[in-house]
Amino acid sequence: MITATENRTANGFTTSSPTPPGISTNADFSTFLRLLTTQIQNQDPLNPMEGSEFAVQLATFSGVEQQAHTNKLLGEMITQTGAGGLGQTAGWIGKEALSTAPVWFGDEALTLDIAPDPRADDVALIVLDAEGREMTREMIGTGTGPVDWFGRDASGQKLPDGRYSFRIESMQAGDVIAESDVGVYARIEGVRSGPNGVALVFANDASALVTQVSALRQPE
Repeated sequence: MITATENRTANGFTTSSPTPPGISTNADFSTFLRLLTTQIQNQDPLNPMEGSEFAVQLATFSGVEQQAHTNKLLGEMITQTGAGGLGQTAGWIGKEALSTAPVWFGDEALTLDIAPDPRADDVALIVLDAEGREMTREMIGTGTGPVDWFGRDASGQKLPDGRYSFRIESMQAGDVIAESDVGVYARIEGVRSGPNGVALVFANDASALVTQVSALRQPE
């Protein structure tokens, strides 16, 4: 008999798992018939199986077989639901998403969303490359909100094209009192589904999971 185990899906619903790979209802039906035939052949001739008992066993197996098919279909529906997030986010293409994931910097300035600790009397902006190495650090004051970053180092030279992420250190009397990642706006060029969920694709294949996005806006 095929048994089902409970699996908690990503959307929080608890369902029965589909028939495991390698197990088929056809194989189980053949096994059932073989066992039933053996039972009939070895039954007590003085007390043979009644037709009603035979019908009950057939009905029981039919119910189990149908449940196995139901489990399989339900599993397929869950898989399709996971991929369905692609359709829901496809309408985001062309908009700009705010996330803390690394984004591509080339010829155009990036818009950062600065949100320091309100207690800070100064703020340091740290620029990190794709490997997480610090590239530049500059004091930017305690202003909040969108800031255009033009990708210049301390000497005014443009940083190489590549993926960058940002962090700020909120300071008070020269001491760091808080650190936080900085959100960056990037234009959404596509969406794709992966093992960690639906991701938004930016320029030069940079990406961010939908769960990492905190805001959307129309391009300026």
